[in-house]
Amino acid sequence: MRSPESQQMPRRPAAPPRAPVTRIAAAVALTSALSACNTVVLKPAGDVAQQQGDMVVIATVLMLLIIVPVIAATLFFAWHYRASNKQAKYEPDWDHSTQLELLIWAAPLLIIICLGALTWVGTHLLDPYRTIGRIDAKTPITAADKPLEVEAIALDWKWLFIYPEQGIATVNELVVPENRPLHFRITASSVMNSFYIPELAGQIYAMPGMETRLNAVFNKTSAETGHDFDGFSANYSGAGFSGMHFAVRSVKADEFSGWVSGVKAGGAKSAGALDTKTYLALEKPSENVAAMQYASVEPKLYSRIVDMCVEPGKMCMSEMMAIDARGGLGKAGIRNVQMLTYDKHGREAAKEGTENPDQAVRKELAWVRALCKQDPGAVRDSTVHAPADKSSLTGFGLKAPQSLSRAEDDIQSTPAHPSKISRN
Repeated sequence: MRSPESQQMPRRPAAPPRAPVTRIAAAVALTSALSACNTVVLKPAGDVAQQQGDMVVIATVLMLLIIVPVIAATLFFAWHYRASNKQAKYEPDWDHSTQLELLIWAAPLLIIICLGALTWVGTHLLDPYRTIGRIDAKTPITAADKPLEVEAIALDWKWLFIYPEQGIATVNELVVPENRPLHFRITASSVMNSFYIPELAGQIYAMPGMETRLNAVFNKTSAETGHDFDGFSANYSGAGFSGMHFAVRSVKADEFSGWVSGVKAGGAKSAGALDTKTYLALEKPSENVAAMQYASVEPKLYSRIVDMCVEPGKMCMSEMMAIDARGGLGKAGIRNVQMLTYDKHGREAAKEGTENPDQAVRKELAWVRALCKQDPGAVRDSTVHAPADKSSLTGFGLKAPQSLSRAEDDIQSTPAHPSKISRN
């Protein structure tokens, strides 16, 4: 039973309903906030990224062809068959409709077929290992369009870019010409990273001891867009991962030539020449590294990075694999394990053990390289060329993303046993 005091207490007035104007204002504010989102993936500056963005849009529209009608039908059925609607037809014994079954299964099946065809053709045409077949939608590639080679190395925690044709290198700075095909060769020094420039193309992994490829092109300059593009690692790789960003600048062809000349001449960002000793110092972990430029680069440095034999006295992975393919070298290769030591937790100790090889080790290395006929640090070219006919969407003329036949030929051409070469 309630007390007299509680009966006399006035009741709190109910809160007035929120005015529709307030709700509308809140919705407009949220919409304005969403309008500030970066839509770079759908509106990039490169043709490859644009084609990838178009695939996302087309795939989304195809899926909405099913999602929207299903949502609409759900709302309609909930409203039409409500309890208060006495006009709705009530059929408790209904259990089958051939027409409805055809609609339910045929429509999704057609959507899946369309998505499958779109994905198969798109992923083959936009295979990062495949050279691009056009500059943009109206400009096909010609024999005069020579790609710019860029060798990208993910270090802890910065990016090193080597321009082999120009003989220069940069750290955390990438400058490329507009409307020229770009051919990236990508690797890492210690752990896996992911090379990603959203304005240019999709991301691709950078892994130690391996090489990945990326082919793309910029159709706009940084001056046209009003800002430098952003490149970064999209795969967590340790404490300094958040600082693995680099500025990407697309410029006119003559501006690129002038930039290359400026790097060779030296400037405020100049760090001298990039040789083995400089690279081994640069390779050590460091965070938030400022942009640097190297006026010259030691030949075949990138290939030795991929083959994990930058340190003096190190045997390359390709040499060890060639030895294994021939059945090994027996006692003659007993020191191979020592020469292959590549432990990121003991890099300095491994370096000290191999940087001054004795005469026996040098002799063994020379013999191995003569036996294997291996160019130290050589990396097999796994580029897939663009198809000659891109007009058909049936996949006609498209090859596999990576040629397996070439790998099989390499294996078959390798002798099963070592050649009889004297060590003396």
